[in-house]
Amino acid sequence: MNSSISVAAAPVASAKPAASRLPGTFWPRFIVGVVLVLGWEFIVRWLAPPYVAKPSTVLMAIPRVIVDPVFLTATGSTLAAVAEGLAIALVFGTVFGLFLGRSRLFERSVGHYVNGFFAMPMVVVLPLFSLWFGYSPATRIATIIFAAIFSIVMNVADGARAVPREYLEVSRAYRANKMSVLFGVVLPASMPYLLAGFRLAAGRALIGAVIAEFFLSIGGLGYYILYNSRSYKHAEAFVGVLLLAAFGVCFELLVFWATKRFMPWYRRER
Repeated sequence: MNSSISVAAAPVASAKPAASRLPGTFWPRFIVGVVLVLGWEFIVRWLAPPYVAKPSTVLMAIPRVIVDPVFLTATGSTLAAVAEGLAIALVFGTVFGLFLGRSRLFERSVGHYVNGFFAMPMVVVLPLFSLWFGYSPATRIATIIFAAIFSIVMNVADGARAVPREYLEVSRAYRANKMSVLFGVVLPASMPYLLAGFRLAAGRALIGAVIAEFFLSIGGLGYYILYNSRSYKHAEAFVGVLLLAAFGVCFELLVFWATKRFMPWYRRER
């Protein structure tokens, strides 16, 4: 009886050191962050012209920039375009990826083109989109969709190929038709892959929007950053950069919350 108690207690004892090590990761990260910020501050003060952004000037510019109507309008324009393009890419990319992953003929026909377009830089297709749609917000939407859709397609296709055979055999035993199997069995089983693709697509969509605004000079955060950089207002421009980074972090947290809330069966390894 004593031996069984000691065996049962062994995993608990071994788990304590691992849990106790988790808070210890905060201080190395904090120290490295402080060193980077201080190094940035002193190097810019020592070597760079006064207009170059440094942490102190960026912090002083934040209260002024976040109430600026121009900045708020630019932020709303960019985020609305990214949300619209991501929604379109999510719908079409999911459907396309399901067919790509479950149809051998479809994969042989278009698989190489999907890989080629995924590897193609967005800057290459942007002049072509500007000829088709003009120097307008429609070109920005097209660029966002192009930047985002292939990440979703490829990840959903991988998830569709990885569906356990037992799931498909059960669906065939109940005489489910192909569309029911595709959207009722394959799609739910591919959700972890879809989430991974969506997370990648969100970052690429944001990059596509900023590149389009750089190239087309249309209203948005990208153009706001470009204009202030060329006007030697680097601190104001860097506030826009920080907002883009904050958007990426918030989206990551939103996906994590949605996964925990609506898919408790899905556990990501840490």
